[in-house]
Amino acid sequence: MVAAATYDFILVGGGTAACVAAARLVAGGASVLMLERGPRQASRIMHFPAGYMKFLERDTYLEMHRTEPQPQLGGRAPIVPQGRVLGGGGTVNAMVYMRGHRADYADWNRAIGGDGRGEWNWDDLLPHYMAQEDNDHLGAPLHGVSGPLKVSHLAHTSPMTRAWLKTLQQMGVAYTPDFNDGDPRGVGLMQHTIDWTTRRRCSPVDAFLDPVMRSPKLTVRSGATVERLCFDGERATGVRWKEAGAMHEASCGEILLAAGAYQTPKLLMLSGVGPEEELRRHGIAPRLVLPGVGANLQDHYECPVVATTNGAYGYFGQDRGLSMILAGLQYLLFRSGPVTTTGVESCAFLSFGQAEDPADIQMFCVPTVYLDRDVMGTPPGHGVTINSLLLRPRSRGHVRLRSADPEAAPVVDLQVFTHPDDLATTMKGFRFARSVLDQEPLRSLVAREIFPGPAVVSDDAVADHCRRTVKTGYHPVGTCAMGAADKPLAVVDRELRLRGCDGIRIIDASMMPNIVSGNTNAAVMAVADKASAMILAGRAH
Repeated sequence: MVAAATYDFILVGGGTAACVAAARLVAGGASVLMLERGPRQASRIMHFPAGYMKFLERDTYLEMHRTEPQPQLGGRAPIVPQGRVLGGGGTVNAMVYMRGHRADYADWNRAIGGDGRGEWNWDDLLPHYMAQEDNDHLGAPLHGVSGPLKVSHLAHTSPMTRAWLKTLQQMGVAYTPDFNDGDPRGVGLMQHTIDWTTRRRCSPVDAFLDPVMRSPKLTVRSGATVERLCFDGERATGVRWKEAGAMHEASCGEILLAAGAYQTPKLLMLSGVGPEEELRRHGIAPRLVLPGVGANLQDHYECPVVATTNGAYGYFGQDRGLSMILAGLQYLLFRSGPVTTTGVESCAFLSFGQAEDPADIQMFCVPTVYLDRDVMGTPPGHGVTINSLLLRPRSRGHVRLRSADPEAAPVVDLQVFTHPDDLATTMKGFRFARSVLDQEPLRSLVAREIFPGPAVVSDDAVADHCRRTVKTGYHPVGTCAMGAADKPLAVVDRELRLRGCDGIRIIDASMMPNIVSGNTNAAVMAVADKASAMILAGRAH
């Protein structure tokens, strides 16, 4: 055992939330230890906006969790990846900057029985969003222009994206210039966490961690697998981790869990915190019984319709051969061209309920033939893939232990489509996506629908297609949800403190009582900033 050191805070995880918190706490004078399981640095290719696509199907910086077989999906066991590198999802994601709907945060506030203290409404989170943001063209009253996080439009859009934008407007969907005003609806170009001056990814490491990396107050350890939390009675006092084959231990004033929606509940359960039956099943003595640990798992799920095109209007073939060389040279010389795009440039927020309801589908236009590896069968080529993503799922999954071995991956059970409303809404999104292919000006570019194909028309056939192809939106949340004391599955309180135990807070996406209506990385950054502000305010007193 390597001798213990003492810090003000230990951050378990080195992802998006941890980078934000480390920067604020170190700037506030606190000593911080950050423990990250993955490598310290990603490939330089990941700095290029298009670079992440090279690693989508590899486990270099992703941990590929194969979920439990889903009977309602015909026994499929979809793969759900999670970032495993310093910066976490913000280092490997598609860089979309999306805040969600103001109603999402009203739901958070209801979950804690909002009474004016430590509130989590849209208006409470907005200052944290704005303080972090340096937007390329949007400003007050909704956007920041002097924060460390660069947010911009992409430097390149494909002909397919432009046709898609015009087609939806032709169909009556309004154009929106800003999806981040609290009510995203309509069709438009997405903003991304990309530095518009260099056309490079602005990851959480770039924006938040690098400026404090040389501070003597910060210690970052990579390749560190935390095995359990340490306690003295009802107070958490530190952590034990393995690094380079040796065991280490450190103590602290407070532990901040930021390992993500799969690993955070796993670590709590390994440490004796969670559902009693689950702990005893693996021979772990319960230290604190909290039934909500690992429950309430939510994600966004999407289903595709795919068509070939009569020309090269997207990005097929741009990542190899002469095309790749020319695109690379254009990027290096001029910071322009296909390398400056993420490949997914536009989306639409659509509601299939009442007109005043928040959107329940986020629809993406992908300017190529693209399917996840577990549903492939359609060859790549020139085409377009339109994905309908379910924004407000009612199904709930869970995370459990596979064994008491810290090296064992957690059991992830998604429970996709177990609530009938989720499949019904997804089918509505699919049918709308298919109708887009038949409208001008997109129709002039489309050769034919190839997946699932025009023969799939009946409700039963469309439902089967959705079950066979549904995939993660890479946004797992909710497994250590914030809630009032009378909520049976509440794990943390309004200040993100673990209920029934001193010395632990959860500051990652696990804390979300319900998923936000859009890509989750921006919300995680705002949550971590608010958590840090609450911690620093407490230290000041």
